[in-house]
Amino acid sequence: MNWFPIFYREILLFQRRLLRLGYVVSALFAPLLYLVAFGLGLGKRVTIPGTSYLDYLLPGLIAMSSMTNAYTWVANGLTVGRLHFRTFQVFVQAPVTATAIVVGELLAGLARGLFASLILLGLGLLLGSHLQLNLMFILALILNCALFAAMGVIVGLRSRSHEDTATFTNFLIMPMAFFCGTFFPVNEMPWLVRGIINCLPLTHTNHLLRFPAWTLAGLGSLTVLTVYVLGCIALGIIIVRRYSE
Repeated sequence: MNWFPIFYREILLFQRRLLRLGYVVSALFAPLLYLVAFGLGLGKRVTIPGTSYLDYLLPGLIAMSSMTNAYTWVANGLTVGRLHFRTFQVFVQAPVTATAIVVGELLAGLARGLFASLILLGLGLLLGSHLQLNLMFILALILNCALFAAMGVIVGLRSRSHEDTATFTNFLIMPMAFFCGTFFPVNEMPWLVRGIINCLPLTHTNHLLRFPAWTLAGLGSLTVLTVYVLGCIALGIIIVRRYSE
């Protein structure tokens, strides 16, 4: 349980930010804008076989929102803590294991991602969307938050400046947000690009949130996400153990 103080510290910081006027709105502004503009505006003229565009779009926005919120919170927090406030150096010097540091930061990012996702999910349901909320849906959402929180640990520890963090975001997070099936089916892409997209984790999250069934394809996507999560956690632990200024 030596991960709990790190997790609790991040949650206290998150709680203080929630009390600021407009923080929740600013954190969810982009997905809310996409939901209103595409789901309610363009969605009336777009048809997806077997479902409405709003029902197709909402799971993608939930996946994207959980990704960006979990990743950004951890990556930016660690970068600022390392380079400016020197709080991460205190973690390293304290009698806390590298695994505890990674787990604490990961759980904090997971909580942040789930918070944003639940707000967006509630709004989508109020707008009339129909989602299959079952165990597979919940597992996929949790794994997605955990994965990108773990990626945030890696990026936050490897970045040497805010510019480095922004570079990782532009080349890692933004392409997945737009090309992994959030706004349009992956099958619409050229076959070569489609093969690359199918290897990215957000593609599998989008698939599971739209079709949360215990089929062979669903179990395959769940396995891919699990492997990504375990791999990023392992890499994060290695980076923390080798960390030095």
